Amino acid sequence: MTYVKWTFFLVIAGIVGAFLHYTLPQNDIVRIVGTENRRIDFGDNSIFWASPDAGTQGLTTRDVRFIETVKPSGGASVYRNEDTGWGWPPYFKLDSSNLQAEARDLISTSAAPQWVAVTHYGWRSEFLTIFPNAISVRAVAGPDTTFIPWFNIVFLTILAAILWALTVRLIRFRRNRIDPILEDAGEAWDDAGDAVERKRKGFRSWLDQWKGKPRG
Repeated sequence: MTYVKWTFFLVIAGIVGAFLHYTLPQNDIVRIVGTENRRIDFGDNSIFWASPDAGTQGLTTRDVRFIETVKPSGGASVYRNEDTGWGWPPYFKLDSSNLQAEARDLISTSAAPQWVAVTHYGWRSEFLTIFPNAISVRAVAGPDTTFIPWFNIVFLTILAAILWALTVRLIRFRRNRIDPILEDAGEAWDDAGDAVERKRKGFRSWLDQWKGKPRG
């Protein structure tokens, strides 16, 4: 039973961790090499795409903006550029057109690189054909630029404090309300079992007497 409980907790923790990793903002240092629009037909992976631009109609196929980049290591990284609107995740992004223009203005070559910090959420998966969604782009001094994720630190600290407070209150509630009820129920069950056992012994004694046997 203990293994089942811990397995359940680990599965829940894994789901919550994956959700937070997908949703919380991240920063990549890259060099923008191009931008383009692609016609996308949405299928089973549609949950990993944002809603259409604000004021446009949602369709099963539509144009999506992309920002093509290269990492300092030389690997390629492609981001989609979609509005999040007023939905989830709550980035309230309504300026994907402006962001595309900013990204195009920061295009550079390997001979004269302009390094850029791309703030995004989401994952890149070639198997699922999904891309992280760029939230902002800004020029940085170089490929070694580092960022302290203050928002993530504050958010996770507050979330941990809320979970800790809820856990403490649940433990107190169980100790003060649930455990006494369970103890009373257990005692009642034991008393009922004792009563049944006494009746069973009484019946056997009566049966032995009826058969002419001495009482035990």
